[in-house]
Amino acid sequence: MRKPYLLFLAMMLLLLAVAGCSAEEQTKKPEEQKQEVPVEKVELTVSAAASLQNALNEIKASFEKEHSNVKVNYNFGASGALQQQISQGAPVDLFFSAAEDKFDKLVQDGLIDKSKGIDLVGNELVLVVPNDSKKEVKVFEDLTKTDKISIGTPEAVPAGQYAKETLEKLNVWKAIKGKIVYAKDVRQVLTYVETNNVDAGIVYKTDALISQKVKIVATADENSHAPIIYPLGVIKNSSHPKEAQLFYDYLQNETSMKTFEKYGFKGINK
Repeated sequence: MRKPYLLFLAMMLLLLAVAGCSAEEQTKKPEEQKQEVPVEKVELTVSAAASLQNALNEIKASFEKEHSNVKVNYNFGASGALQQQISQGAPVDLFFSAAEDKFDKLVQDGLIDKSKGIDLVGNELVLVVPNDSKKEVKVFEDLTKTDKISIGTPEAVPAGQYAKETLEKLNVWKAIKGKIVYAKDVRQVLTYVETNNVDAGIVYKTDALISQKVKIVATADENSHAPIIYPLGVIKNSSHPKEAQLFYDYLQNETSMKTFEKYGFKGINK
């Protein structure tokens, strides 16, 4: 009888041990029971027109709060220069241009899928002077009275191309082109005016609105230049297509559009 008794005792001890382990497992917190899967940290590079800087920085802050695993890095500059960088293989995930032709070039070259692009916002072109200006500049034609005027380099800076078109339309380009100080982007034009290095400059309305050192004296007629449209698109060879699409969609949501409008951009209804 001793053997069966020992066998029974061993079985009881085993059952108690199993029951104890099970109870201990059940008392563990859910987070202790499940093994956490590490979330991959992703960095996106967005090449964007310099005029978008303030609006995009505000949108970035709210986006990163909602998507803590994604960090957005901006490369701001003239749309023409940014387009060339992408064409030459720069590692970029999204392109936000201030001109359709720069964007369309990347679509034509197969670097952006047309279905992954949208004309998102619009802008206006304005003439600005320093707040303490003594020059009698009220309209674009008055630029003939100035000594120095700044615009973006037309070949690379869309705002500069729009400015040239407007001045040609008004028949004042030939009279003032010798006075022009060219800038690498629209923000540099604004700086030249703010620091009184030039008598006047032609910038986007959105740039003029963020400066307390300049005043808008005239707005270009929409018919005097090509439409100012900002296309946004995902680069085909993005290293993080899922996250790039996520930010692409986020830039189009209601909150982001209100931010763009706050900084003076106009929404474009397609």
